[in-house]
Amino acid sequence: MPSNASGRSDKNGAPPLPEPLRIPVADSHTHLDMQSGTVEEALAKAASVGVTTVVQVGCDLAGSRWAAETAAAHDAVHATVALHPNEAPRIVHGDPDGWSRQEARRPGGDAALDDALAEIDRLAALPQVKGVGETGLDYFRTGPEGKEAQERSFRAHIEIAKRHGKTLVIHDRDAHTDVLRVLKEEGAPERTVFHCYSGDADMAGICARAGYYMSFAGNVTFKNAQNLRDALAVAPPELVLVETDAPFLTPAPYRGRPNAPYLVPVTVRAMADVRGVGEDTLATALAANTARAFGY
Repeated sequence: MPSNASGRSDKNGAPPLPEPLRIPVADSHTHLDMQSGTVEEALAKAASVGVTTVVQVGCDLAGSRWAAETAAAHDAVHATVALHPNEAPRIVHGDPDGWSRQEARRPGGDAALDDALAEIDRLAALPQVKGVGETGLDYFRTGPEGKEAQERSFRAHIEIAKRHGKTLVIHDRDAHTDVLRVLKEEGAPERTVFHCYSGDADMAGICARAGYYMSFAGNVTFKNAQNLRDALAVAPPELVLVETDAPFLTPAPYRGRPNAPYLVPVTVRAMADVRGVGEDTLATALAANTARAFGY
């Protein structure tokens, strides 16, 4: 029985299926391992509304192994593997509060980070793994004591991506200047994606000149996100992607409810409005851009 069978909207339940897209697109960044239901159910639900491909993103060793295994088992899934920016300092310094979903951990030091990066390197060589990420810098959740480990991990991921010819997927939170600095110093891979793009129009210009892809998530629909809409409006059409980052960042009007790949059409339509183009025109570009960005 539908959760809203009583006629009252379920503000905590899964949003309804949107109208299907006429042109199929890909969800360029999702976390199926953090969502309810099975992978098969999530893929079928997404495909029913025109989201026929997803990029499953790893954030730690367990999640990266799962991403690679899931991509090997499903043609509609491509994987990326990495240590999330907030994972690296927890490996080095410990995680007493269990924030990283792996229960409390003792400090492992630089040697533990080296071991973890070696496993990411091994996974990155797999054919179903199309990218290395999400990696980068996050100054929102990690304080000054973790910055050194974050940056060392970020630089290592850049090297891994370049050596294996894989796409680099960047997590950048409150760290725009340093992320761009490290990319310049290390030399970015040929294909680099700013996941959940969070910069403004000026930064979009910097990314455009460097050839970096900008992937927009459901927060582009939030009332307080005019900076994202301004960036989307000026981003070159060939460098724009769409994602869910599910189960996070559910687009309006469903903000706060569970997100999933099947909600990509909601964001696509909002993006089309911002750019002043038709839904089909944008969807065609998004599909081609994502395939090119991840080399599938």
